[in-house]
Amino acid sequence: MRDPISRDAQLVLDLASTLRHDGAGQVADDLTDPAGLTAWVHAHPHTLPGAGRHTADPHALTAVRDLRGAVRTLFAHAVRPARPSPADGARLLPVPEALRRLNEAAARTPTVPVLAWDEGGEPVVGRRPVPDGEDQLTAVLARAAIAFLAGPERERLRACHAPRCVRYFLKEHPRQEWCKPSCGNRARVARHHERHRRTG
Repeated sequence: MRDPISRDAQLVLDLASTLRHDGAGQVADDLTDPAGLTAWVHAHPHTLPGAGRHTADPHALTAVRDLRGAVRTLFAHAVRPARPSPADGARLLPVPEALRRLNEAAARTPTVPVLAWDEGGEPVVGRRPVPDGEDQLTAVLARAAIAFLAGPERERLRACHAPRCVRYFLKEHPRQEWCKPSCGNRARVARHHERHRRTG
């Protein structure tokens, strides 16, 4: 049975997956310009506030790319002692720097107190982000990353080591080794060719 993936986990995995294999032996980056970030945000209308109205600028692009670097560093840290994604070998930040970036990004959107008082209950004060803050996108992504990394789903995080894959994924069943079946097929074909090369 497949374990469900929380919205926070899916969002942060999607952010990490904006670095991907391009099918031709290179790592592609979906966030090379503001238009790429705008398209990515628009593809997440149910998890990002105001996604349909968002138009990224160079400041937002830099902030989200910096956050992504921190997230992928912390993903690599989380999957230890296993190897990180092959895309991250030369890009990893020191863990304290990744934590600093993540925490600073999460703090960028100011919040305001909100009072809730259900009939028959006691008043409860919560917090709500100030709408449309300049850095709200980065803060929402950072908070999703914090929720994921501090939660139980982190234990299922793995790096896919199939040929030409650089993704992180959540392990859904005990025997799962790759992020998707096509990666498993490529890995089996590569092992088969390697065995024949050694014996042939």
